[in-house]
Amino acid sequence: MHERQKLMAMLRKYDFVLYELQLYLDTHPNCPHALRKWQEVSALRQKTASAYIRQFGPIQPRQTDGNAPWGWIEGPWPWEKEAN
Repeated sequence: MHERQKLMAMLRKYDFVLYELQLYLDTHPNCPHALRKWQEVSALRQKTASAYIRQFGPIQPRQTDGNAPWGWIEGPWPWEKEAN
């Protein structure tokens, strides 16, 4: 697996864990263990997203500096095999 694919797979995993923890925290808002885990995974996701953006460009339009060319149109699209 190439570095781009590894980073994107890690981002998807972190997003899944964060979503599940969010759902859990919705019903258990006073659970310190879940909150710590959410903060931990959130920091890992941010670190991974920063690494991806540094190496391959923005993931979302709001992550660009506003200068063309638009990096997200040059890589594989999410539905293309190379992106997954």
